[in-house]
Amino acid sequence: MKKQTISKNKLYTLIALLAVIALLGFLQANSSTYSYQISILERSAIYAVVAVSMNLLTGFTGLFSLGQAGFMAIGAYTVAILTIPLEARESVYYVNGISPAIANLHCPFWLALIIAGLLAAGVAALIGIPVLRLKSDYLAIATLGFSEIIRAVIAAPQLDRITNGSYGLKSIPGFPNLFVAFGLCALCILLMILLINSSYGRAFKALREDEVAAQAMGLNLFHYKELAFVISSFFTGVGGGLLAMFMRSIESRTFSISLTYDILLIVVLGGIGSVTGSVLGSFLVTAGREWLRFFDNPLTIAGVQIPLFRTGFRMVIFSILLMVVVLFYSRGLMGSNEFSWDGLARLIRSIPSRFRRNQKTQKGEKTS
Repeated sequence: MKKQTISKNKLYTLIALLAVIALLGFLQANSSTYSYQISILERSAIYAVVAVSMNLLTGFTGLFSLGQAGFMAIGAYTVAILTIPLEARESVYYVNGISPAIANLHCPFWLALIIAGLLAAGVAALIGIPVLRLKSDYLAIATLGFSEIIRAVIAAPQLDRITNGSYGLKSIPGFPNLFVAFGLCALCILLMILLINSSYGRAFKALREDEVAAQAMGLNLFHYKELAFVISSFFTGVGGGLLAMFMRSIESRTFSISLTYDILLIVVLGGIGSVTGSVLGSFLVTAGREWLRFFDNPLTIAGVQIPLFRTGFRMVIFSILLMVVVLFYSRGLMGSNEFSWDGLARLIRSIPSRFRRNQKTQKGEKTS
């Protein structure tokens, strides 16, 4: 019986994977027609990578860090500097020129992404030495401060010939196609899932549950905290590099505090401690903001203009929807659970019974 269930789950997963590949193939073949939808999906997939990396640290290790925007900035600028075509650099660094140290540096995007992740991980290793001795809110404030320091350093006039200062970087090569974009994001998430399910992942969860008990079992608390922080920052840096390739041009303002809050929103909405929850949350939050954009446009009915429909009203509706979701799902959409075909089947089977219970309740209220 168990073998039959496993084979069915594998079959369903294969069918779902083929469906996704077919959808990506259709969108790629009609990229000019569905460019808007493609941009939403690509941004969602990139945010999913960063959200899962944040969940690795917050949900699975119990460390509350708010430095994601800073590490994304490191990754994004690294990829931009290493991938901008040599012939286009004169037009990019047109104000103060480019530093000879990076003038001829160029490598393929895949190598640039790895270097971006390693550089972000290296900075995280240095930052982690002082800040990981802090706990809870103090750790969050410290990492948030370091994130702003990184952004300020990138925009500093002294680094104009490397980061181009406040002018930002442009002419960044984009993804060759949709399959590359989604393949890279899927690979990053898969690697993090393998890590979570490994012995290191079990050590991270032990730290989350009870640090005293974990230390009593012989775990070096600082070592595993530092390891989780560095690994999370590596994939956050890769996510920043992917975002640079998606946007094709970046500036320091892109990586403000609000970007970290957006990632935190995705993690909380999807469920702290759930990888599939973070992926689901990234697509829902990113797509939801775009689908509600019509609320920002003026609306006139029978010659009467509706006063609520104006710029900014979209975010009001979006915030109300988030509040409703949080009220009904206090632990996020997935909680700490992961997606399974059996769970989906149970959910579908429970819908009619829930509907019947609601009808009986309403009839009881009317008769009383």
